[in-house]
Amino acid sequence: MRIIVVRHAEAAPGEPDELRTLTPRGREDAASLGATLAGERLDAIVTSPLLRARETADAIAAAAALAPIVDERLAPGATEDDLRAAAEGRGETVAVVGHQPDLGLAVLAMTGTEHAFPPGGTAVVEL
Repeated sequence: MRIIVVRHAEAAPGEPDELRTLTPRGREDAASLGATLAGERLDAIVTSPLLRARETADAIAAAAALAPIVDERLAPGATEDDLRAAAEGRGETVAVVGHQPDLGLAVLAMTGTEHAFPPGGTAVVEL
């Protein structure tokens, strides 16, 4: 299985945290990311339930002609095991949208390599 790990695009500050939306730049970046990832032949897109992650996943899903799947395990605090479980059984190539620092820690645990995750950043993990 191949997991494309995606940090949500740039989000506006605000409260409550779970309802923070993408900024205009974040929306543009998410759309661009969607166009790029559409060429990856995604089988599924799984996302954190937080709005900024869902908006990022929606842009990727629109470009890939898929419906995003919301998975509570990808909310802030997600572990490597949560990320694996959220992707498991969803196909050969799965995009998973979540948050920092969780994604960086999960990628490090799965690959042994540190990876920076700016907003909209990605990493590919082969399992």
